[in-house]
Amino acid sequence: MSLALSEAERDALERWLTELGALRGRAPNTLNAYRRDVAGFLDFLSRHLGGPVGLRPLADLSQTDLRAWMAHERGRGLSARSLARALSSVRNFLGWLSDREGAEATAALSARGPKYRRKLPRPLAEDAARAMLDEVGAEARADWIAARDTAVVTLLYGCGLRISEALSLPAAAAPLPDMLRIRGKGGKERLVPVLPAARSAVDRYCALCPFALDPAAPLFRGARGGPLSPRLIAKAMEGARHRLGLPASATPHALRHSFATHLLAAGGDLRAIQELLGHASLSTTQAYTAVDAARLMDVYEAAHPRA
Repeated sequence: MSLALSEAERDALERWLTELGALRGRAPNTLNAYRRDVAGFLDFLSRHLGGPVGLRPLADLSQTDLRAWMAHERGRGLSARSLARALSSVRNFLGWLSDREGAEATAALSARGPKYRRKLPRPLAEDAARAMLDEVGAEARADWIAARDTAVVTLLYGCGLRISEALSLPAAAAPLPDMLRIRGKGGKERLVPVLPAARSAVDRYCALCPFALDPAAPLFRGARGGPLSPRLIAKAMEGARHRLGLPASATPHALRHSFATHLLAAGGDLRAIQELLGHASLSTTQAYTAVDAARLMDVYEAAHPRA
């Protein structure tokens, strides 16, 4: 079904997205999600209000209009978490639009989103993480594929990389330096120390890889020489976790959680871990590292001058 958007609405939506991409460095996947959220909202309004809405009236929408849209989204099966994300996109767009149209969007921007329980990360235990690194390549069909899978998961656990960050490394990154420059979400760069184990794992993969590793091409390759799909790493970890008796939560992203949690447990500073992970908010890092109240009290008592 085509979306009932006016030309003015489509133009405003694209200008907003262009600004987010150019000035704020939003990733393409993020921009696509914003486009779906806001276009769906505008389409609902046109049907709800009997036709496409002008740009000025958009900035003057009421909380009742927002609540009607949220009820519609929940009615078609959207989860509370997904709706909260969509509402965030819509608020961002309406705020941007009100600045340009000189309207007051306070009523719409103050609409409350649905409550949902945020799922806390489930890191692997230290022995389970080490076992995963040893086991992930055990049933690969070729030695170089086993070395490849081991190298990737070692980067996830040893450096705290996202799977997308590991797979976007160019071949020019090998041999890995002492400090790896990573471009993460939103185009933000950070420096990540490289452990000897990670460097050795990547070196072994490079020595066995049957394809020419052109410096500008992806470092990690699929069986036919193309860029490696993250699904293949997830599948290799799925097989390894079955053999090791680990839960379904033992995924590639869980290794990043484990990196942060194990660093904190060993006495790492929460702010430093925030920098290593590339988190904008310390509260995100706190949730990420499975920080409990007892651990926070230990940090407080050790650091506070009056403790």
